[in-house]
Amino acid sequence: MSNFLTDYLIHRDNDFMVIHKPAGILSVPGKGDALFDSLLVRLVEIEPKTLLIHRLDRDTSGILVFGLNKMAQSAISRQFQERQTDKIYQALVVGEVYGEGLIDVPVVYDAARPPLHIADPAHHKPAQTEWQALEQFELNGKMVTRMRLTPITGRSHQLRVHMQYIGHPIVGDTLYASLADQQLVSRLCLHAEQLSFYHPKTGELVTFHCPVPF
Repeated sequence: MSNFLTDYLIHRDNDFMVIHKPAGILSVPGKGDALFDSLLVRLVEIEPKTLLIHRLDRDTSGILVFGLNKMAQSAISRQFQERQTDKIYQALVVGEVYGEGLIDVPVVYDAARPPLHIADPAHHKPAQTEWQALEQFELNGKMVTRMRLTPITGRSHQLRVHMQYIGHPIVGDTLYASLADQQLVSRLCLHAEQLSFYHPKTGELVTFHCPVPF
């Protein structure tokens, strides 16, 4: 535990920390003792001033920013809410995809099958993802495509549902891919690679990167 912050710290100043969240750990505690362990809990044990700003799914890795004072937490949170941040993800998806495009289909919670979400064109809240195919290659006997994904909105499970919606679910996705495609690798191949926002104190645009592990 003592080395956790050292191992995963990308940036720290007086106002916020940028952390590389590993795949397989919750961003915040879930319900019940079994789901208490989380990135937030581990960070608070090391740095009690740590404040939550945003989240990633448990199985998604990559950049998370945490506030170190209320001013910074509020200022950066507002940028997320008002879509003033720029987020770039990488994913490996099943099959061969070429070109680029925009997926503009709402994503909503499926109350009949928690924790699943579904694409619902009739829903009133938009969900938009820009995508770009980067390369195609064979992975354990199956063709996959490396994708750059840029969420315009920030709905829960948005990238995962949108990739499933276009017929190319994310490799290793235990919720939205077939069993065979889940078993191609040992993790969900979705990673928050880059994050840009305005520094809460200086107003300067800052950009952070986190190397893609797959």
